[in-house]
Amino acid sequence: MSMKKLGLLITLAALAGLLCVATAFSQEDIMQLKDPAFGQNQRPAAVFQHDMHNEKAEIDDCAACHHVYENGQKLEDEDSVGTSCSECHTLKNQGKQPGLMLAYHKQCKSCHVAKGVGPVTCAGCHQKK
Repeated sequence: MSMKKLGLLITLAALAGLLCVATAFSQEDIMQLKDPAFGQNQRPAAVFQHDMHNEKAEIDDCAACHHVYENGQKLEDEDSVGTSCSECHTLKNQGKQPGLMLAYHKQCKSCHVAKGVGPVTCAGCHQKK
């Protein structure tokens, strides 16, 4: 193999490696907690890195956040992964069931307060770009 071809292969391999690293650290990992049921938001959607959050918080059970209730009781062996929160929570409170905004705030903030870590202020979760 000629030196030119070898140099070209090394350059292409380096570019491919750089592309992989750039993709791994891109903003595609950042997820916003944004439910279309809200329509126009007063604040930006909360930025939430799902996998990093769960790893740091040592959360292995999806039902810790993705809960399922039946007849007012939380089902321990069930989770709602893949279901939008707004499928169960309407915009307004319905009896004991919190409305969508309150459900998000109670779910996140109550855990952060209980564990003494994580943001608990509006700007802590809803960061302006």
